[in-house]
Amino acid sequence: MDTATETGTMQMPPVKNGLLPYITVDGALKAAEFYKRAFGAEQAFVVPPDENGRTMHVHLYINGSSVMLSDAYPEHGHPFQKHQGFSLQLVIDDIDFWWERAVQAGVEVVMPVQLMFWGDRYGQLRDPFGVLWAMNAPAKAS
Repeated sequence: MDTATETGTMQMPPVKNGLLPYITVDGALKAAEFYKRAFGAEQAFVVPPDENGRTMHVHLYINGSSVMLSDAYPEHGHPFQKHQGFSLQLVIDDIDFWWERAVQAGVEVVMPVQLMFWGDRYGQLRDPFGVLWAMNAPAKAS
């Protein structure tokens, strides 16, 4: 777990890809541990928790991309709000492996994997922190 160097300055890991989600959850450190089990996340960086057990920053790598998490800080104008209006989509080849691992970890199946009208296999899951995840396995080019 990278946090800070001996000089007290933080060395931030590289961000992967050009657009990344930064989500607020109720329990960022617990969510990071869950994402390791459910989605094979690797922890790139974490700010140690404060006296209330909250962290302002967790950087994960999932499926070759960066995802960042934080806890809510209502006393600083950053309250927790229920997630709505978005999903995090994993584009993967082996959807059966990814799906089963997530289900075994404890996600809720929202839409089972099925062959969609656009030709890909697709399904949706909700994690215990309220975040909606989609999995999409692109159709193989013939």
